[in-house]
Amino acid sequence: MAKLYFKFGAMNSSKTANALMTKFNYEEKDKKVWLIKPAVDNRDGAEIIKSRIGLQARAEIVTAQDSILEKCPFGEIDVIICDEAQFLTPQQVDDLKLIAAEHNIPVLCFGLMADFQTHLFPGSKRLVELSDSIAEIKSICKCGSKATVNARFDGQGNICLEGEQVFIGGNESYEGVCWKCYHRMIEEAKAKRINLHK
Repeated sequence: MAKLYFKFGAMNSSKTANALMTKFNYEEKDKKVWLIKPAVDNRDGAEIIKSRIGLQARAEIVTAQDSILEKCPFGEIDVIICDEAQFLTPQQVDDLKLIAAEHNIPVLCFGLMADFQTHLFPGSKRLVELSDSIAEIKSICKCGSKATVNARFDGQGNICLEGEQVFIGGNESYEGVCWKCYHRMIEEAKAKRINLHK
């Protein structure tokens, strides 16, 4: 039986580069890859998956209303690779699990585990519940410790304390940091807010 894999990491941990290298590895072995991504990730164009190191490929878009089970080109593919998997719906993750288990097609999902407030994305939560294999793609904070939190910043370099869970952005908006640095920045931002209202 094929497996559902979830490979997660903080922002800037080369998740997309890993996804595209995995695609290349399968294609080198003459395997047909169905590369998909949720439509909400339109940062590099609707149908483009692009890493910060310059790797890119065209992907099929999956909207929140799509059934991956119905869209899947059975008989034409050997593997499914999904980038930005945190934006999948729980039902779409269920579809991917069914494809792996019942149709013997490996599914590799790459994405974030949690948002800028350290809460799980619905898609990531379901991936944790259903995946046969979960692996972390590690990266480091500026201080040298392991980055585990996705800090969001406004246009002036201030850490965000609130906002919508989904906000598409790159290096200008997000940074992978360790918990200690994240906590320090949050406390400093709260203190600054209190002082401004005195």
